[in-house]
Amino acid sequence: MPRPPQGGLMRDDFRRPVDQIGRDLGVTPDQFRMCFSNVNPAPEGSLPDSNQKHANRQALLSCLQRVNPGINNNSLDLVMDQYRSGGRRGSINPGLEAN
Repeated sequence: MPRPPQGGLMRDDFRRPVDQIGRDLGVTPDQFRMCFSNVNPAPEGSLPDSNQKHANRQALLSCLQRVNPGINNNSLDLVMDQYRSGGRRGSINPGLEAN
């Protein structure tokens, strides 16, 4: 299991296979981790508001596009939905869903 960085916050979504997600997006696992570190998921047991969803989406997508300009909203959704329990409706981390 990944270790939390200084400050105690877990920045890696340990519930998803980062290696596979990175490969499916055409980035390395470290590049995906770096981009995901800009995401601020809602606290466990709560749902993000629409502003938080939008900010998380923008932070992840813009970072990933700097690494791989071929990534867009649709391709990110297709990959991330593969690794959500139940797809988009069963999102483990709803802070990443598009509005």
